Amino acid sequence: MSDLYIGLMSGTSLDAIDGAILNFENEQPKIIGTESFPLPVNLKEELLHYFESPDRTDIRMLGRLDRELGECFADTAVQLIAKSGIDASTFVAIGSHGQTLWHQPGENGFTWQMGDPNIIAAKTGITTVADFRRMDVALGGQGAPLAPAFHRVVFSAVDEYRVVVNIGGISNLTLLPPDQATHGFDAGPGNLLMDAWCGRHQDQKFDHNGNWAASGAIISELLELMLAHDFFKQSPPKSTGREEFHIAWIDGLISKLELAPRLQDVQATLAELTAITISDAVRDYATDSVRVLICGGGSKNLHLLSRLREHLDGRDVATTSDYGLDPDWVEAAAFAWLAKETIAGRPMDLTAITGSSRAAILGGIYSGV
Repeated sequence: MSDLYIGLMSGTSLDAIDGAILNFENEQPKIIGTESFPLPVNLKEELLHYFESPDRTDIRMLGRLDRELGECFADTAVQLIAKSGIDASTFVAIGSHGQTLWHQPGENGFTWQMGDPNIIAAKTGITTVADFRRMDVALGGQGAPLAPAFHRVVFSAVDEYRVVVNIGGISNLTLLPPDQATHGFDAGPGNLLMDAWCGRHQDQKFDHNGNWAASGAIISELLELMLAHDFFKQSPPKSTGREEFHIAWIDGLISKLELAPRLQDVQATLAELTAITISDAVRDYATDSVRVLICGGGSKNLHLLSRLREHLDGRDVATTSDYGLDPDWVEAAAFAWLAKETIAGRPMDLTAITGSSRAAILGGIYSGV
């Protein structure tokens, strides 16, 4: 039987859908193909408009977004398969994270990932697994992060305490102490706020290498206001998203300053917010850790990595590329693996990660046609 799976991932940054082909034939999974499919500009703008004004959205718009995102996820898979030259019938399944529209765990909470998996299954003919988060929320969990279960498989070591930090739109940590339970949680904004500020004032999708932030100076008063957010006071398990951290939040805090700041100084402060919240989380919850592995888009931000090394003095800070997986594709690979576990009928125990009440099989299965 084939051991080939596809993982599809679109994160908080809304920059693109990432697709990866994983071969699970050996103990260490191997990425054998990748594809990144930029979200159409009009669709990205519509999603951003929703995040800024969710109360003005109607059911017809939500239904259309679900379908259009499903088409985009399907197109990513189709292009990835064509690029690989592998026959579609060879793949066991596709694991699709979807695009998070709203994430509000807790009492009477919910999480909603859009991108109709029926369309993915119909257009590719490959069984698709999706909607991974809602069962965890139904069992009292945060529904996120889910990748720590995969990180445990590929990055844990029997002889040292490692921490995996995924810096996407939101940064999340996986704590991998040897011979102990894996823990994971969101630390706070990763690239999300930096990208938003850079997009508004530099007309760039992101701050290349963190050069703009490096040209600025940290605004202590603004950083203090940011760190006063209730999320940073919460204990794990915890998760967050655009619902809490967005550019209007930055604007509100800047309005409290006596003098208008320089734009590059705000960017430097946002980078410092990401570095401090990650570093504080590592020191507070992974005291004995010796190695920190970075993945996600933030792994390319050289300024951010330098600030992390400064704050994590004494710990080795590297990227996951040194340990077998390209940082750009770790999250997509995780959803290929999650699909594999669901197809095999293996319950996922996330009780120590999300706070769910018990182990459960995650995701719904949509048969290929």
